[in-house]
Amino acid sequence: MAPARALLALADGASVRATARALGSHQDTVRRWRDRFAVSGVAGIGAVAPGRGRKPQIPAATVEAIVADTLHTVPEDGSAAWSTRTMAARHGVGKDTVARIWRARGLRPWRTETFKLSGDPDFEAKLVDVVGLYMNPPERAAVFSFDEKTQCQAIDRTQPSLPMRPGRARTMTHDYKRHGTTDLFAALDVAIGEVLHQTRRRHTGRDVLAFFKWIDLHTPRRLDVHIVLDNLSAHKSEPVRTWLAHPRRKRWHLHFTPTSASWLNLVEAWFSVLTRKALADNSFSSVADLTETIDAWAHNWNHDPKPLTWTRTADDIIAKVKRGRAALTKTTTYH
Repeated sequence: MAPARALLALADGASVRATARALGSHQDTVRRWRDRFAVSGVAGIGAVAPGRGRKPQIPAATVEAIVADTLHTVPEDGSAAWSTRTMAARHGVGKDTVARIWRARGLRPWRTETFKLSGDPDFEAKLVDVVGLYMNPPERAAVFSFDEKTQCQAIDRTQPSLPMRPGRARTMTHDYKRHGTTDLFAALDVAIGEVLHQTRRRHTGRDVLAFFKWIDLHTPRRLDVHIVLDNLSAHKSEPVRTWLAHPRRKRWHLHFTPTSASWLNLVEAWFSVLTRKALADNSFSSVADLTETIDAWAHNWNHDPKPLTWTRTADDIIAKVKRGRAALTKTTTYH
């Protein structure tokens, strides 16, 4: 920083002229730095004085018009959102100017985030129940988050991939061959992060029942079993209901998430990690190859499990949902 170097040189006894020459600055500039330091101290170094500095070249009215158009209009050419170039052409400014305005106001018209508010009439009760299990689990109980990742595809690329080299990422052909699918059943132990899993050809009620028996087999008899799951019909099928109704299954308790609230199921986060780290950028020559990869990755996960901690309280979520519903109602009213 030139002002700091100038002040250090002056403090060491250098003259203003010699300091200016060494820094490639004008003598008057060095004197102003010296005088400002004498008045304001370190806080005044590098600060732009009020009324000084580069003046804005875009009128404030133009800036506000760009912001208003970004928020409330779409281009007349049928595009879904404005680009920097189309907005710049509309207001007679440069595209970089539009980009700076958007960045300063936190506007990103090219992005759309998805959401869905649950229409479940028992939304709040189910939410409180599930979040309560996550944040304050019952004693002498195992809490599992259960779901299926259906239609996991064994995708093979049409040509061999090229390995990564310095300066070049590994490559993979965009086209592929399908070798079949498998359904992944998984139950995440919320307390310790371990995952019980199976791959199955289908996900019928009998498949769900078989996996429930797998959970039952691997859970110590002294513990109750609490399962968080969604409202898939197979989860409520007759074979499952009959099995759960038996007196030997008194320790079993199902906790259904609200409809359209898959984000409330913690095992979905585990599916996301699995997909990103082992499946998305991989190639599989068969369903058996895919299954072997899933088994190996899940085994390594359980060797050093990482609990997925739920942090949002039910009250926080309910308040956010109420704000979302109010915003939707307001938007619908305006339209």
